[in-house]
Amino acid sequence: MVIAQRPWFLACSALSLVACVGTSDPLVIEVDAASPPRYTGVRDAGALDGRSTLDLGTLTFDVQARDVPARDVQPNYDAFFADNPLPRYCGRDGGNDAGPPPMLPGGTAECPDDLTREGCPCTALGEMRTCWPGLRANRNRGTCRDGMSRCEPYDELSGRWGACEGYVLPDPAVRLGPASCQCFSRGQWEITNTSPCFITYGAGGSTAPVYAVSTYLDAAGQARCPTQSSNTPPPRPMAGTDFSQDFLTVDCTGQFELCYAIRAGNATNPLASDCTVARVCTSAWYGTANVRQAFPPLPSWAGTDPACTRRFVDQGGYGEMTVIGQSSECQRIDDAGQPYVFNRVTYCPARCSMTPTLPECARCGNGGAGMF
Repeated sequence: MVIAQRPWFLACSALSLVACVGTSDPLVIEVDAASPPRYTGVRDAGALDGRSTLDLGTLTFDVQARDVPARDVQPNYDAFFADNPLPRYCGRDGGNDAGPPPMLPGGTAECPDDLTREGCPCTALGEMRTCWPGLRANRNRGTCRDGMSRCEPYDELSGRWGACEGYVLPDPAVRLGPASCQCFSRGQWEITNTSPCFITYGAGGSTAPVYAVSTYLDAAGQARCPTQSSNTPPPRPMAGTDFSQDFLTVDCTGQFELCYAIRAGNATNPLASDCTVARVCTSAWYGTANVRQAFPPLPSWAGTDPACTRRFVDQGGYGEMTVIGQSSECQRIDDAGQPYVFNRVTYCPARCSMTPTLPECARCGNGGAGMF
């Protein structure tokens, strides 16, 4: 209880009630322990034994304690970053290497410097800074881009960051590819040679067995078929040569296995039943994001399915680029546990080399620059 000791003093409870009572006599205002608290009565200070009590009934008020010192609550970085975590670290070969602890951004948990949040304090009025209202995991990946924010006047002594403008966030309807803004959603895998070699054995024309084997690049950079020492299938690749050199540029770092599969079918409508002429892979640690890096060469290969090769020669096909791995931020790179197909290169039917004006030969080729 609180006792008003001076005439016409506003007698308010310690709970800062909405209305106060003015009087020329000392008053006692009683508040019970209910939640929310309630007035239980008002009586004069000289009647503390309960006599001469003025009963106001049980009036309920919406009250908040204001004279209780606030707890000294510090920012909880763990709780804050649970919703927008800092990157973890996973090392080479997919290992869960703890690595160095993530560097906390400057500022506070509520106003970290790296995000430049609207309404957070700034000092240099008119300064422009990059801002990002999304998750750190998506920042500058794929089609996602930072916006810009300006330090605007707030009061006589300080400024506040204004609205973040011009940013691009992930498309929530997209799971893979550039608009998803995940690791490995924007870049290029360059394969310097994608040309297969076809060798037909025996007579029979269009019914003769045909096999595929990898070409190799000569000193002038031209694709060549390997020299065969036997007329017996399957053919052998050129000894001591690789199928192709390759280079990767991608928007995140990590351990990636890249594979190139030559398949018979339609690149614009690929089917699970499309057969595979050949498939070769390379794997390495990609250490610097958005920097072109040479990967180990794709090895030479020899096909073993003449029926699939015949289909490819007669109808054309596609080169399928896939990746599976783990980013340095411990994000799995796959498609529901399967290799993620990020690009397809169209191959013409063999007859297009003789008659390139055929309708089916339009917009087909075997270029190996796989943009994604």
